[in-house]
Amino acid sequence: MSKIRKAVVPAAGYGTRFLPMTKASPKEMLPIIDKPIIQYVVEEAVASGIEDIFIVTGSNKRAIEDHFDHNSELESYLESAGKLEQLEEIRKIARMANFVYIRQKGPYGNGTPILNCENVIGNEPFAVLWADQFTIAREPRLKQMITAFKQYNDPVLSFVKAKSDADYDRYGVPEVKMIGNGIHEIIEIREKPGRENAPSDLVSDGGYILTPDIFEALRETEVGKGNELWLVDGINKLKKNHKLYACEIEGGKYYDTGNKLEYLKANVDFGLSRPDINGEFAKFIRETAETL
Repeated sequence: MSKIRKAVVPAAGYGTRFLPMTKASPKEMLPIIDKPIIQYVVEEAVASGIEDIFIVTGSNKRAIEDHFDHNSELESYLESAGKLEQLEEIRKIARMANFVYIRQKGPYGNGTPILNCENVIGNEPFAVLWADQFTIAREPRLKQMITAFKQYNDPVLSFVKAKSDADYDRYGVPEVKMIGNGIHEIIEIREKPGRENAPSDLVSDGGYILTPDIFEALRETEVGKGNELWLVDGINKLKKNHKLYACEIEGGKYYDTGNKLEYLKANVDFGLSRPDINGEFAKFIRETAETL
């Protein structure tokens, strides 16, 4: 198999959980302190060796394209104002990777943006990372997955340990057979099974390395629950020709920033980890907690 050098980042959803904020602004551009969610996703991909990033968008997503482009007027202002550190920071954003934008077409569902990228992916394996969630680990999540893919040459999905019983109601849970070193063979994935019916203590954190036959599998997949085309249904079809592997992300902390509570938690976590603000912020958190 060839090197994993391409990643698909679906970003076409309406972001209804964050209305009215997302009526005109993409949810993927919501900030974690001072950086949009989607930038954390892109940085993970780049740190893992990805060169080409295909962002699948919908209406009202122009801000994403602008963010990963150069802004000559802003750069000129920062340079003339002597704000060279900020100037270099925003220039680096546009240089991180080759960005391609594709408008989503087809049935609603998280399988559609993958299918939309068939012509640009070609006949090579590729990564998929959702634009409104990310996992932080000492070694990037996707890099750990790529290591597993190089060993087994079959699709690899990422998982983290469940943190609470509620996780089993929110995410896919795999039935697995342990292989070793954090790698499991997937027997079956159960969507939101609940704690009592969960076949393992792993939950999906939304990272995938897929082989190009996923496109044929998705074309053969009928729309399912909610009249949507589901990626997991296409992945299950790959079991005819592949084994599926679960990569348990070592040291991974998953941020599902697509919902309000987890988004707020992410801002608190990152705020407390920032040396420039953590002192006063920690004091504010303590004082606020004392009044509750």
